Amino acid sequence: MKLLRIGEAGQEKPAALINETHYVDLSDVVTDFDESFFGSGKIAELPAIISAKVGRGEKHLLAEKRIGSPIARPHQILCVGLNYSDHAAETGQPVPTEPIIFNKSPNTLIGPNDDVLIPKNSMKTDWEVELAIVIGKKALYLKDEAAAADAIAGYTLVNDVSEREWQVERGGQWVKGKSAPTFNPAGPYLVTADEIPNVLNLKMKLDIDGVSKQNGSTATMLFSPTFVVHYVSQFMQLEPGDLINTGTPPGVGMGSKPPTYLKGGETMTLSIEHLGTQIQHVRKY
Repeated sequence: MKLLRIGEAGQEKPAALINETHYVDLSDVVTDFDESFFGSGKIAELPAIISAKVGRGEKHLLAEKRIGSPIARPHQILCVGLNYSDHAAETGQPVPTEPIIFNKSPNTLIGPNDDVLIPKNSMKTDWEVELAIVIGKKALYLKDEAAAADAIAGYTLVNDVSEREWQVERGGQWVKGKSAPTFNPAGPYLVTADEIPNVLNLKMKLDIDGVSKQNGSTATMLFSPTFVVHYVSQFMQLEPGDLINTGTPPGVGMGSKPPTYLKGGETMTLSIEHLGTQIQHVRKY
């Protein structure tokens, strides 16, 4: 399934994409794609519900509809730093032997095509195309990666926007460089694992004003999604609907020579194979 939320910000309704141009409204059976929904296990009932709605002709045109984040604001957004060997190399940092885990504020979450705002006093706002995991059930002290796979509801595309000066030079705590408003565009949809042939072989790309910046693959990921979920569950309890950004391939502004950052006025276009495309206009706060 491809699950999405449609409507103006704060008024999104749950839906399912049935082809490139049409969707079915699920708001009569699901309140929202949130912690309560994922925790209920109702996601397993949706294929039959969607099929029945399609059979009754309950289709709607997607054209010109705003698409929100595919999940409501989660309990937490976690991130994995330096999870691509080639990205670690471009930043001049050693390849980690264990996942580097940090968090970003849940209120950074916006729709896939919403504007990204450069914060006040920012000089080094950067881009990062990433695969993100949506957690489907409570997870604590998971036994193995098979249990971790069972705890994953699906995957989505995110742009892990980052302010590098605040991340690296202002005390060494990454969270404040990751948590400005609009710093986590997500979507356009949540894709369940059965629709992805191999999550560790997905093409990833990000362009700015039509110029290629990132062109990588999840194949160079150091720690797989199931490894990450199992690993994190040994330290904290993951809640249904939590989001985990799994890291970015090379090509970020910080790794350019010389480093290059967003100034305002740019258009970012990013995609991951099977997970769709985002287009964001960048403007100053």
